[in-house]
Amino acid sequence: MAQMTMIQAIRDAMRVELERDPETLVFGEDVGKNGGVFRATEGLQEMYGEERVFDTPLAESGIGGLAVGLGLQGYRPIAEIQFFGFVLEVMDSIVNQASRMRFRSGGRFHSPITFRSPFGGGVKTPENHADSFEGYMLQTPGVKVVIPSNPYDAKGLLSSAIRDNDPVIFLEHLKLYRSIRTEVPEEAYTIPLGQANVVREGGDVTIVTYGAMVHVSLQAADEILKMKGIKAEVIDLRTISPIDIETIAASIQKTNRAIVVQEAQRTSGVAAEVIAQINEKALLHLEAPVIRVAPPDTVYPFAAVEDEWLPTPSFVVDAIIQVLEF
Repeated sequence: MAQMTMIQAIRDAMRVELERDPETLVFGEDVGKNGGVFRATEGLQEMYGEERVFDTPLAESGIGGLAVGLGLQGYRPIAEIQFFGFVLEVMDSIVNQASRMRFRSGGRFHSPITFRSPFGGGVKTPENHADSFEGYMLQTPGVKVVIPSNPYDAKGLLSSAIRDNDPVIFLEHLKLYRSIRTEVPEEAYTIPLGQANVVREGGDVTIVTYGAMVHVSLQAADEILKMKGIKAEVIDLRTISPIDIETIAASIQKTNRAIVVQEAQRTSGVAAEVIAQINEKALLHLEAPVIRVAPPDTVYPFAAVEDEWLPTPSFVVDAIIQVLEF
């Protein structure tokens, strides 16, 4: 195994898949010679040529349309949206075209497209670069949405996404790109989409989360253990659509209490959907209402004050105490 950051693991997944399948293509703004704004595709054009790793014009709607057309022709596109705040320019291709292709063609055609995109706060980006828009995707049947929290998962999940015959939104949190380094196999491997991971076991309360909030939640679990001896179980969703409600319900049967942590604004979104599914599948095991930990319902703030807006371990600790004292 090699020690990799998340950006290195993502690049290695694309290398593996470009090598494995000659119909796999990588394209987007500046992904070729420059290797992308975060160097996620660095070196891939040199390895696989300009016909398989290439730049597009600065037009996200064009990137989406190109991906849909190539998917119809039997290619396996990996389309980079430079920041997920720009996804609104691609919504027609994702929501009206790619997601419906199998249905509208009676199964004759597919959209085996992976839309990769960085997102997330805590790194002081300009406006429209840090927004967590994953909730927009949750109500789109036919689209899977994946958000890894560490390099090992990132490589395995990205390979699974690329091999999937339906469109996958693969979101990469900016703060995690180079802040974490773990052991990652250099050979190909996959992690199934739609399968959550229990990253910390505990018996007192279940914390359900994803992306960068996994690390915030793990810090909170450490703090509450030291403060009060409370053992929190932390579940990393990894895939937010579909949601692995079976893993969540099994944890709640053990802990009888739960909180859900997300970086996106409070209303709607992943936390609301997780809570709704908990009510459907595990309500009788709960001894307290499920609590959401999330930022307020405002637009994403300017960089100078984003640290006051984003959830912190102390917010999670407060929620744990609240749910246990109910």
